[in-house]
Amino acid sequence: MKAVVMAAQGGPEVIELVELPEAGPGEVLVKVAAAGVNFMDTGVRRGLAWTDIPNPKVLGVEGAGRVISVGHGVDRLTPGDRVAWVYAPGSYAERVVVPADALVQIPDAIDDRTAASVMMQGLTASHFATDFYPVQPGDIALVHAAAGGLGLLLTQIIKLRGGHVIGRVSAAEKVAIAKEAGADHVIVDTKGQFAQDVLRLSGGDGVHVVYDGSGPKTFQGSLDSLRRSGTFCWYGPVLGGPGPLDIMSLPKSIKIGYAVFSDHIHTPALLRARTGQLFDWIARGDLKVRIGGIYPLAEAAQAHADMESRATTGKLLLIP
Repeated sequence: MKAVVMAAQGGPEVIELVELPEAGPGEVLVKVAAAGVNFMDTGVRRGLAWTDIPNPKVLGVEGAGRVISVGHGVDRLTPGDRVAWVYAPGSYAERVVVPADALVQIPDAIDDRTAASVMMQGLTASHFATDFYPVQPGDIALVHAAAGGLGLLLTQIIKLRGGHVIGRVSAAEKVAIAKEAGADHVIVDTKGQFAQDVLRLSGGDGVHVVYDGSGPKTFQGSLDSLRRSGTFCWYGPVLGGPGPLDIMSLPKSIKIGYAVFSDHIHTPALLRARTGQLFDWIARGDLKVRIGGIYPLAEAAQAHADMESRATTGKLLLIP
């Protein structure tokens, strides 16, 4: 089978398309219909994650496809089933072996590309808005990268829960996309100078919650955007952290935490339940998935380059 691997740490040029052997028994072999591209994949490529796995290694963790065969002891799935997954290393491939417990069945109403687009970012957005900080009606949230795949889904889930959204985007052409997802206000900013606008748009009090995966550049502005006892949801290790914090210097009784989506789905039952909720929202038209770019598997390097340019919106997919 063909798969995309990184031959070494570095830029997009380290990505290669190679042949890999089939996987062994005890799991599920899936023919990949679509693989999701995530910002964490660029971090793996640059040597910021998976450092314990020797090169060459296959990139990607997310996708959707059809079961080819099942290993011994797998009775929940059968060949031909349409399935999706959220964390199976090696997903940039024509075929991937996935533990049965990591797979969810795709309803007939959901197509493969939509399912592949919503797994990591959809479950992450669900965790942020329902577990990490359960948004309540009337809450005001600041969503960074509001026109990205995660930001668009997070905005919609916040709105489904009765909240208000102030979105931050990096370019004026992204404003309409964020507003289409439901953002009440959108700030265009590339320098991390957004806090005064956030305070003005929130009536001077600040927001109840900030969702910030934009790296150290926005950390202080996000702090300044919070109201008293507000919650700071920090995520996205690829861009780095804010450095050491003196907890006694934190202002306004705010709460800061690092959100990890796997805590939202830490059992197979929760994975199926949370994914089922996302699929239900999509089937009802309450949650819309924007696919911003579709690339052949052999053009994974271009997908990475486009994502890192900050010019893309929505979800990027690779098609074997």
